[in-house]
Amino acid sequence: MFRALLQFPVMAGLLSLVIVAAWPSAAPAAEEGGLGHGMVNPGYHEQPDWFKLSFLDLRDDVHEATAARKRVLLFFYQDGCPYCKKLLEDNFGQRAIADKTRKNFDVIAINMWGSREVTGLDGVVSSEKDFAAKMRVMFTPTLLFLNEQGKVALRVNGYYFPQKFNAALDYVAGHMETTLRFHDYLANVAPEKSTGVLHQEPGYIQAPYDLRAKARGTGKYLMVLFEQKHCKSCDELHEDILKRPRSREQLKKLDVALLDMWANTPVTTPGGKRTTAAHWARALDVKYAPTMVFFDGDGKEVFRAEAYLKAFHVQGSMAYATSGAYRTQPNFQRFLQGRRAELEKQGVKVDLWK
Repeated sequence: MFRALLQFPVMAGLLSLVIVAAWPSAAPAAEEGGLGHGMVNPGYHEQPDWFKLSFLDLRDDVHEATAARKRVLLFFYQDGCPYCKKLLEDNFGQRAIADKTRKNFDVIAINMWGSREVTGLDGVVSSEKDFAAKMRVMFTPTLLFLNEQGKVALRVNGYYFPQKFNAALDYVAGHMETTLRFHDYLANVAPEKSTGVLHQEPGYIQAPYDLRAKARGTGKYLMVLFEQKHCKSCDELHEDILKRPRSREQLKKLDVALLDMWANTPVTTPGGKRTTAAHWARALDVKYAPTMVFFDGDGKEVFRAEAYLKAFHVQGSMAYATSGAYRTQPNFQRFLQGRRAELEKQGVKVDLWK
């Protein structure tokens, strides 16, 4: 039922003549891996056999999907990524979700670090790795739902739990992107059990929210947390992840503002615009709670994290901004690889799922 992606270059070489016709996406060698790089036993991901066997000419893929009254779903992954594994096992492992996906989408897997050739909708040919960079893939999994013209109808950065993922499928399959914003749709169809409170901390910027660097007067980077009261992931972020010592170390380097993404709370943005939290969230196209958006001293957004993340990735997101690494290393995953290697040199055991 599942197709294994081989990770070992020797084995891949021996079998290349056999597997190229059946599945032209042999995984790269370890040095091309993602978060699995450097792991003793990174394992492999198993992808459902109903994923499309694509030659990665996306023009043909969109045309074929449209003819079959489907849409294309690009699934960007990397080996050793626990969130990809969770998507494949917990989401596609549910028959109802798998059946809905098969009925409405042609799913095409693209290795974020791969070397296969991809022909984009513009006819430009590039490697999987370069195509992923062109599409600004920073997290895995990243899912790009394409419409009949090959445009992105919905982008999902990172892992969504089954209920939210199911909502995303319904949203795109129903062509709702033409009439309704996804985060408005999601708020109505995927409620979840939570504390029902915003986790404001004494050290956060308090109302009135003037987020201009001059008004803050600290010279620090700014992290704006867009959240909502009923948000299980927000509860986990504040009650666990941000209380950890390494998280606290990063928070000291940041000015932090927490905003209710649905509220009409007055805000002066880092760029000096007067608006409300809700209007600003919409202008920034914030789709997920919590979303962390980082700004430099000039009021320019430098990075955002808008997915379900565990401690290592949350701490890495903050460090990516506060260290200024985004200036010299445009690929967030490469930054995380180096951060993980440095921590392990210090004797710190990194568990990506804790």
